[in-house]
Amino acid sequence: MTLDECRAVCLRNCSCTGYTNLDIRNGGSGCLLWIGELVDIRQLSQSGQDIYIRMSALDIDVAGSAGSKGKKAVILAVALPLLVALILLGLGVGLILYKRRREDPVITTKGTLSGHSNKNDNSNQSHSEDFELPLFDLFTLTKATDNFSFVNKIGEGGFGQVYKGVLEDGQEVAVKRLSETSEQGLHEFKNEVNCIAKLQHRNLVKLLGCCIQGVEKMLVYEYLPNKSLDLFLFGEERSAILDWPKRFNIIKGIARGLMYLHQDSRLRIIHRDLKASNVLLDNEMKPKISDFGMARSFGGDETGANTRRVVGTYGYMSPEYAIDGIFSVKSDVFSFGVLVLEIVSGKKNRRFVHPDHHLNLLGHAWLLHKEGRQLELVDSNLVDSCYVSEVLRSIHVGLLCVQQNPEDRPSMSTVIMMLSNEGILPPPKHPGFFTERNVKDVEFSWSTQTPSSINEITITLLNAR
Repeated sequence: MTLDECRAVCLRNCSCTGYTNLDIRNGGSGCLLWIGELVDIRQLSQSGQDIYIRMSALDIDVAGSAGSKGKKAVILAVALPLLVALILLGLGVGLILYKRRREDPVITTKGTLSGHSNKNDNSNQSHSEDFELPLFDLFTLTKATDNFSFVNKIGEGGFGQVYKGVLEDGQEVAVKRLSETSEQGLHEFKNEVNCIAKLQHRNLVKLLGCCIQGVEKMLVYEYLPNKSLDLFLFGEERSAILDWPKRFNIIKGIARGLMYLHQDSRLRIIHRDLKASNVLLDNEMKPKISDFGMARSFGGDETGANTRRVVGTYGYMSPEYAIDGIFSVKSDVFSFGVLVLEIVSGKKNRRFVHPDHHLNLLGHAWLLHKEGRQLELVDSNLVDSCYVSEVLRSIHVGLLCVQQNPEDRPSMSTVIMMLSNEGILPPPKHPGFFTERNVKDVEFSWSTQTPSSINEITITLLNAR
């Protein structure tokens, strides 16, 4: 009898309580039944033998339930400690990330630069904001710039170095890389993102994204093939390319960009470092204001502030800002006026030298204006292309912008109106920083000077009477 036949016999007998093979050799055969009380005195071999016990359905449910409870108890005993450990680990990681977020910007998976802390120069109050910006990983930018090769280097400043890059889709970009020894730091990096990420204007450089990975901090801008204005204005070979129509359009473009910053953008922005090297030119020679690392933003009716940390470039800073740390939209107007006179003359304000006097470019322009010889200020490369009325008007507007008293300087909206119309202009008063002496030929930027230390620099300021 097979084992299945034995099982069938046991099931037909209500008194059968168990069954097994009678002979276990060669796979088993025969049938051994237990009837009534289950008692077995048979000695089994060392290898053992299977016995099949007949049970009621109720007993099976109870046994199954007990087994299930046992399994649940085992699962609970293992899972509970694991759950507690995971919760503690999550709290620990969250605490670490929170501390790092307060100390440094953190890039989230959604492409958000968060944890930004911006402190006003005269206030300890900080605030946090999130900016939706496209993110670039370090590998992509390294590949785009050929590992930041010297051949791709297109500029350098207090922030660090700027490289030309080509992304995989063929788009050309400019990568601004924060140097570890930079005069500017993380504050300026976050400040630039804070300002320019919210600005959209055809005369402002466009920020495409950023990269923060380890110690690397980079900003990715649109690439402008003609680089900066100073390379054309003060370079002997390129200055001839800038005829008067191009220069006048550059002046008006810069003015429109500043007017947007001062009154048309969502936040009022004071650039604080407007100069020729911070004006970039696209392939059509249209200007775009760049480098917002030192800019300050204001809301509501605020138009200026006082700071103990003077930043900017000597030769472009207004007197009230350089001496007393007071800056406003009129500080940018002063810088714009200096830039206008440099564009017209093709000469730098700081490095200007004249055989008949020791005045700087502002003083020289003022002297020519008083004597009615303004056209002597004009770059010799403009003789064949200039429109005398536009040139004279530009010089006049430039002198109005560099007046010593901030209240005497026009707003940028007024400047645009003056440049565009043929109306009579008010007479300018003498400029601030009328003359200077013992100034080094090497241009530098102030980023940590205080007003008291600035007074030690040999600057002669002629006060208005």
